[in-house]
Amino acid sequence: MTENYLNLLEESLRKKLQVMAEIQKYNLRQQEVFQSGNVDMERFDEYVEEKGTLIDRLTALDSGFEKLYAKVAEQLDGNREKYAAQIKALQGLVTEVTDTSVQIQAQEARNKKLIEDYFRKEKEGIRMGRKSSQAAIGYYKAMSKTAVMPPQFLDSKK
Repeated sequence: MTENYLNLLEESLRKKLQVMAEIQKYNLRQQEVFQSGNVDMERFDEYVEEKGTLIDRLTALDSGFEKLYAKVAEQLDGNREKYAAQIKALQGLVTEVTDTSVQIQAQEARNKKLIEDYFRKEKEGIRMGRKSSQAAIGYYKAMSKTAVMPPQFLDSKK
């Protein structure tokens, strides 16, 4: 029975690695969106939604793994030598999951910076557009006041 649980733990970790690999792909796609000259926010939103679904799957896998591990841990206390090979394999997978998690966090940090830079540029463009509009309105007002000049040589005694 313990061996079955250990197999399930291994399978859970492998599935988790697959989901994490998919998340990494979406992170790269998001990066490409912001590194291209033409940012497609709809595509970026699609990637965010897909990643959200993957993160939900990852959370479910984590929860299941933790529950299963709690059951197995009690049974392994006295029999670690018997299952040493499987435990070593699980430890290797946990290390791989941890490394992949660190890579994902680094990707997320890079993407966050790209997004912040993009919005900062957009905000600056909007601010410059407002300044240009205000300057144009100011110029229009100034010019419209000069166009309406009261007659200066009109004899008002008539």
